[in-house]
Amino acid sequence: MKILKIALPVPLRRNFEYLPPKDCQLDALQVGIRVRVPFGKKRELIGILIEICEQAETPVAKLKQAIELIDSTAIFSKELWQLCLWAADYYHHPLGDVLATALPALLRKGRALPAVLAGMVSGQQGADLDLNTEQQEAVTAVMNALGVFKVFLLDGVTGSGKTEVYLQTIAAVLARGQQILVLVPEIGLTPQTIQRFRERFSEPIVALHSRLTEKERLNAWMSVRAGQAKIIIGTRSAIFSPFANLGLIILDEEHDLSFKQQETFRYHARDLAIMRAHFLNIPIILGTATPTLETLHNAKQNRYQHLQLRERAGFAEMPEMEVLDIRKKNLEEGLSPVLIDEIKKHLENGNQVMLFLNRRGFSPILMCHACGWMAVCKRCNARMTFHKNTKRLHCHHCDVQKPIFQHCEACHGQELIMVGLGTERLEDTLEKYFPNYSIARIDRDSTTKKGSLEKLLEEIHERKHQILIGTQMLAKGHHFPHVTLVAIVEADGGFFSADFRAIERMGQLLLQVSGRAGRAGKKGKVIIQTHHPDHPLLQQLLRESYHHFANTLLKEREDALLPPYAFFALFRAEAHYADKALDFLQHIKKTAQTFAHPIKLLGPVPANMAKRAGRHRMQLLLQSQHRPQLQQFLKTLLPEIEKIPQKQKVRWSLDVDPVVND
Repeated sequence: MKILKIALPVPLRRNFEYLPPKDCQLDALQVGIRVRVPFGKKRELIGILIEICEQAETPVAKLKQAIELIDSTAIFSKELWQLCLWAADYYHHPLGDVLATALPALLRKGRALPAVLAGMVSGQQGADLDLNTEQQEAVTAVMNALGVFKVFLLDGVTGSGKTEVYLQTIAAVLARGQQILVLVPEIGLTPQTIQRFRERFSEPIVALHSRLTEKERLNAWMSVRAGQAKIIIGTRSAIFSPFANLGLIILDEEHDLSFKQQETFRYHARDLAIMRAHFLNIPIILGTATPTLETLHNAKQNRYQHLQLRERAGFAEMPEMEVLDIRKKNLEEGLSPVLIDEIKKHLENGNQVMLFLNRRGFSPILMCHACGWMAVCKRCNARMTFHKNTKRLHCHHCDVQKPIFQHCEACHGQELIMVGLGTERLEDTLEKYFPNYSIARIDRDSTTKKGSLEKLLEEIHERKHQILIGTQMLAKGHHFPHVTLVAIVEADGGFFSADFRAIERMGQLLLQVSGRAGRAGKKGKVIIQTHHPDHPLLQQLLRESYHHFANTLLKEREDALLPPYAFFALFRAEAHYADKALDFLQHIKKTAQTFAHPIKLLGPVPANMAKRAGRHRMQLLLQSQHRPQLQQFLKTLLPEIEKIPQKQKVRWSLDVDPVVND
């Protein structure tokens, strides 16, 4: 008697037992193959065979028979299997869901493995650029580590030539006949990265990101698995690609939040990339101008080798930074007269200017001038944003949209006013002041159609647009050689957040946006409008360096026992009634308190956004000074949580190493 233990893509932290399919050849059973099984009364699921046993935990008479074996050999390599097992264990997530995440959608649906397709796109062989001393030292350090596990923090100011370091180390790996994985935070960075790599290398290059069709993704996945694709460029899920012979991992913009998956399986691609490099015994480069405090701390502890690029490459100079005190100033839709004059000067000199405002839409508040009522989302604790292009109110949290109100819901007055500034409103104001110049607005609303972002970026490089407006999408590593002025319209948001990481992110964002100015030999200038020009951390960031700023924050984190000096896990619960979510988390806390442990339990309390999409949200934070201690505690606690009856009345999740306090 053979019993099949199968991991299924369901939100249950256990595996399922089945009998082999009818007429199954027992020697065809292999761990890592896909199996189609019945589930429930009428469903069929595709699972992964994880173990073949002689005895069942369930009475054999109650076991169902699997329907078919889809594969003849394991679909996972030994090393990718090891990574998935580690991830399921570390993040305490159901193994079946983790394994499903590692497969293209068509394979999750049971499609047979196709034949490997020929004709992957190749580039052309280009020449290396000359390196400065620091770049050469970085390339040499990585090349000397090929074939061994080592983590490098490539810490270079914006425009310092980190990409050229990547390209020359990639060339060394290609010469060894190996593959390279390059992870980027956003789809928007993928096309320009691919273009630059195709100009340099003749080897086949593939992209892996969410905008591929299911068939395109499967074809790319197969070419990686067969070893045909030599350079793989992708967003966070590309970390699960099935490499034939991986020799180097590069994770660009290491600090970016996009590497953390915020729903369901909440993995961090940076941490998985480091583990994958460890399992394969290969080096990994974490590149950024603004390292996260966790990464910087690891470099200080000599866990990572710290490579620094302190100067811009070529003839480019760091931009001039100017803090503009806008207190008591007359602002035109958020723009000071000084900033308007600067924009005019740079445009008249034939250059491009960029304005950064991390708020899309026209106005974030629709208010009654008579009584102060504001339009709020009925399903979220959030105000609705007015979008002029669609003439609708839009909740950016649950995506509900509705026509604009004609009168106040409280006093029925008809004098409704728009308060606050969004990218659409900024665009309107700039059109009034600069009617002879073309404006490109880059935010989530203007780039929804496939190819729209790529088209806008191409037009910017061709200088068809002189004024660029955007949200943080513009801050992520783009190279705009003709931008000489960058203006940060509002710099104060990070000072008032309940999230302890908000100041760190504000500093990263300011420097990343500022880094778009003066990148190609033209003198650049950055203007930062603020109501808090004397804030000590802002002054330290601009007058000293990001490292001084980060060291101050690290000292504060150490004193407060916050990451990286402590480790967090966050239980979240949501329900249609707040008391249901609160009751469930209180039961978790009571259960946890029955164990002898040094773990701190903080809460439960309402989430920062206590209601979203019609559901009330609560959270319970676990804090420990030792990672293994927290991990062991969670392994003891989770089986007990499964016994809590109240879990049937809520949606709940566990986030290990959370990076967003939402």
